[in-house]
Amino acid sequence: MHTIKAADRTGPVKTRSRDGCKECRTSRVRCDTKKPICTRCLEKGLPCMKNLVLKWESEFISRGVAFGRAGVWNKTGANQPTHGLLSSEMHQCPVPTVSSWGFINSGVSTFECPDEVNVDFDELNALVSVAQSSNSPFSSNHQLWSWLQHFPHLSGLNINFNPSLPPSLALFPELSKSGHGELFDYYLQQVCPRTTASSTFASPFASVILPFCLSASPTLFKAIQALGACHWSRLNPSYSAIGLRYKSDALRDLRQRLSSEGTLTCSMDPEVLVIMIMLCLYEIVDKCDQQWTIHLKGANDLIRLRRKQQMTLAQSTTPPDPVTSFAEQFFAFQDVMGRTACAKEVLFGTDYWRLDERNIDPWMGCSPELVSILAKITDMSRTRKQNTSDADKASFSLRAGSLERQLENLVQEVGESDDDILELVAKAKRLAAMLYLHCSLYGAGPTTPLVKSYVRQILQLISDLLDRKSLVNVTWPVFVAAVELDPSDDELFPESETESGSGRAIVLRSLATMADSTISNIARTRAVITKLWQTRDLDLIKGTGPQNQCNDWEWHVVPISNAMSLA
Repeated sequence: MHTIKAADRTGPVKTRSRDGCKECRTSRVRCDTKKPICTRCLEKGLPCMKNLVLKWESEFISRGVAFGRAGVWNKTGANQPTHGLLSSEMHQCPVPTVSSWGFINSGVSTFECPDEVNVDFDELNALVSVAQSSNSPFSSNHQLWSWLQHFPHLSGLNINFNPSLPPSLALFPELSKSGHGELFDYYLQQVCPRTTASSTFASPFASVILPFCLSASPTLFKAIQALGACHWSRLNPSYSAIGLRYKSDALRDLRQRLSSEGTLTCSMDPEVLVIMIMLCLYEIVDKCDQQWTIHLKGANDLIRLRRKQQMTLAQSTTPPDPVTSFAEQFFAFQDVMGRTACAKEVLFGTDYWRLDERNIDPWMGCSPELVSILAKITDMSRTRKQNTSDADKASFSLRAGSLERQLENLVQEVGESDDDILELVAKAKRLAAMLYLHCSLYGAGPTTPLVKSYVRQILQLISDLLDRKSLVNVTWPVFVAAVELDPSDDELFPESETESGSGRAIVLRSLATMADSTISNIARTRAVITKLWQTRDLDLIKGTGPQNQCNDWEWHVVPISNAMSLA
């Protein structure tokens, strides 16, 4: 057969197309590269896509392989110069230690929806440190009896303790009707200890609620079991459906009771408020969305109705019972702490707090006096833009200065016991209150030297608590310090061999630990913080900042912090 030499060819030389689609290249067939679909793919109904492969010259050189057609051989046999550095000139750069909290992963939604927080997406990239356990968190011998030492007045009750029954069923026979008595044990042994940082004071969720349960209706037990199942479902997803069923039953019973007895009668019964506490906590632990604020607003209506009724009956001087007092404090504290972030109108005013009460509450982790000051700061921050005249601005400055002096001179006392962890938590919250005041009222931001100082002090305390493995009641100070971190100056402490001195690393390590040590919804808190960090990083690149007369807190924190629970 006569062959045509390359020199004798008259037509164009047929070469393989570099732009051929993936299907043609796989089948080793010439592609005509028509757009948007080549002829072969059109005729065969195949997806026409290009097969993009990224190749790095440095990688090929390190392997001693030619990079593309720039190798050492050609058709003429001449040697081609190699690209890159010779082996004698190459050196390895040190690779820094990258921890699992070292990146803030982003998606398209970060740019398309800058004011929306995607908790589910953030959870996929979150560092979650939840203790792995079996399906049951209890040891073979139930420890419910140890809780009785906190309630000496129960020893005189004629309770028939049957060793063959679970402890919760022996104390509360009502649990046998609804089943899943282990959920009540879980509430006592796993939920209650996560509500207080104190090592000497009992949690009011046990010391106040447990004695009250001796005469409670089945609805309260359903609400408590729903909360226990919801919290337990983080380790055992099978309890999610159980918790949802108990929550639905408790809600149905509560609605029927409000409808049949009337809101006025129900407002005088403390059990209704306790049921709403458990349902509120369920929604916080579950998703921490707008649902928990519904219980907050409903409780506010009932409490105000009860107080109005007492005023009518001339009973305002009668101190409320311990259960009612705790319920009022619970909802008021949730309201004040949550609204520091979103700057919404405060439902529970300062009349729920005693200004001279300096004793640190074991559950709140601070004194009622500090909470009262926070409520006033939030009220002032909401009206800051309304101060247009010189007189209004002067009055605003005087009130802000007065609150600042109160915080500087604030003394929070532990009481008769020596609880250094509770003292550290209270100190962190006082520093966070100072930081919150300067950012929300004075317009300070991450680059302000005073803000940097407060952030450093707060995170130093958080690091100390991390070392002690106790991070209960510190969600709010961690949040406040995190949202005011300076993205351009993040190294707060000297970096050690094992841990980074980065402020963001400390925050994320703290949140990972808090995910297992508290009953707060750390997933939402973390999502809001990382969303804000992304916004600050983008603003730093673009060179933009707060606009429309907004201060840093109003511009960055408020728009994405709605319905947060920071108590």
